[in-house]
Amino acid sequence: MRINLKTAGLLAVASTLATTHLSAQTVNEVSPFAPESEYRTWSIGVNLGLVNQSNLIGFRRNFNKLEHNLGYALYVKRQVLPGLGIQAEYFGGKVGGSNSNNSNTFETSIPWSAALSAHVTLANINWRHHQGIIKPYLNAGIGAMAFEPTATIGGTTTTQETRTEAFIPVGAGLKFAVSPDINIDLGYRLNAVNSPEVDGLNRRGQKDLFSYTHIGVEFAIGDKTKPALANSNPVAGMRREYQAQYDELVAVKSALEAQQAENKKLSAEFAQLSSDLADDDGDGVANKFDKCPDTPEKTKVDGAGCPLPEAKAPVVQQVVVTEADRRVVDEAIQNLEFDTGKSTIRATSHASLNKVAALLIEKNFSLKLAGHTDNTGSLQTNLRLSKSRAESVKAYLVSKGANPSRIEATGYGPNQPIATNATAEGRQQNRRVEFTLY
Repeated sequence: MRINLKTAGLLAVASTLATTHLSAQTVNEVSPFAPESEYRTWSIGVNLGLVNQSNLIGFRRNFNKLEHNLGYALYVKRQVLPGLGIQAEYFGGKVGGSNSNNSNTFETSIPWSAALSAHVTLANINWRHHQGIIKPYLNAGIGAMAFEPTATIGGTTTTQETRTEAFIPVGAGLKFAVSPDINIDLGYRLNAVNSPEVDGLNRRGQKDLFSYTHIGVEFAIGDKTKPALANSNPVAGMRREYQAQYDELVAVKSALEAQQAENKKLSAEFAQLSSDLADDDGDGVANKFDKCPDTPEKTKVDGAGCPLPEAKAPVVQQVVVTEADRRVVDEAIQNLEFDTGKSTIRATSHASLNKVAALLIEKNFSLKLAGHTDNTGSLQTNLRLSKSRAESVKAYLVSKGANPSRIEATGYGPNQPIATNATAEGRQQNRRVEFTLY
């Protein structure tokens, strides 16, 4: 077997590329009837293998001793359907053979060939598996092949000129999915050339055959988040989608049943609450809390629903202030004197204040005391002094038996003058404590 080491490196390069693409990636799921734009439809492949004259049906062999030579191929494939792709392929190599009973041999160089083939995947339709690990395939096509035969017949070696003829490649194989992007390809292909001279012998009516057994790698190209159409399984995809929809419906049904049970529970609670809050006698107290359930309509009730006792009208005491009462108060105002700048009541004022205290005790009057000053000095001082003098009068009256809760003492300072503060006489009038009976 003769092997061209330079071309043998092709498979190693392909394997390296495959290994690089085995890194983890996230591939989006798509629906079974998604448009083609949701998939990757292009792939490229490279393979390397043995070329010889063997074929599965064992005919059209002019040389009975096989010789194995290296062949290689590169291809680009456009996936049209999940199970059908169109493949454009370049193939090159050598094919040779000899006879065991004489010295006749041949070796034909195939510098290039180009073919367009239909590639049919047989195992993409599967009810159970979304993507099969092993996918059998068939392919068949038509193309053109250049070949240059060299034959040694009866000791004479003849090399013919390079010729180009049509050929038909027909093959089968297995692809092993190692990732969403990568397939390892094991294949066998029989090439039928429209010429009897591939082996250097011209046998009229005969078309030469040779086979190519190969191993290679194929990987999808394009957006790695999209699945490859060649790996798509429509049947399994529909099964997956229907299963997801069924699971979703089961979840919705379960949630609906749980909600219905909760609604039933809430309805029962609401009915019980409505019963508890009903008010049959219309007194504003719910039956649940009504201890007197048969209260007549419009009866005022307490929080327990029982009638309230009839309220007695409050007795309002009429307060009447007479002229004589006012004279007693006016006398006390006229006689009221304090030490200068102080709130100390002078003794000359006690007699008239005693009469006021007796009046408050006798008639249960209320009294408002309002202290005032002139504007001499600061406002704060005058407010404090007026308040203090009013409080001194209150304290004196309380000391004589008057009810302190009925006496109000307030200081207004210089804020409510009754005369001008520009004269001594006016300032004297403004320094006062007013008494108001009520």
